[in-house]
Amino acid sequence: MSIWWTLHLRREAASVPLARRLLLGTMETAGVDREISYELAVALSEACANAVEHGAGDCGDAYRVTACIDGDTCHVEVTDAGPGFPEPPARAAAGSDAYAVCAAAGTAAGVGVGVGAAPVPPVAEDGRGLRIIESLADHVRFHNRSDRGGAVVSFDKILKWRDDALLRAG
Repeated sequence: MSIWWTLHLRREAASVPLARRLLLGTMETAGVDREISYELAVALSEACANAVEHGAGDCGDAYRVTACIDGDTCHVEVTDAGPGFPEPPARAAAGSDAYAVCAAAGTAAGVGVGVGAAPVPPVAEDGRGLRIIESLADHVRFHNRSDRGGAVVSFDKILKWRDDALLRAG
């Protein structure tokens, strides 16, 4: 069995706890380990806060959150209509719009970080939320939407289950 949901939210600060509470409620009901649930909730909060702060664009003043529990993995994606992530200089010349990253490899992409860009200093304001997401998720991808503009932050995490879990995979 799998669970998935999508929210279309206004770029307002009040939307962040709404998305977080829905994710936590889903995780609690499914029987996901509380520590894993809270790590996912913090990562989601950071992604939503990024969309609220930077996601204004010509295509509207909203953003989308999609979450899916499938087997032992939770996948979360936050998409906004803003200007997207800036191209690192090495990528801009090549015309690439993708910024893939695997948090386990210790590389990052997006605002101020990534292949061809200078690393983000630990005290930098910009990019801090993206680094938090990388530290909490197992696989992270930051990229720009090629169709209508905007940024996409997606991440996956392997789930651990409580003994009383309703959806325990395997």
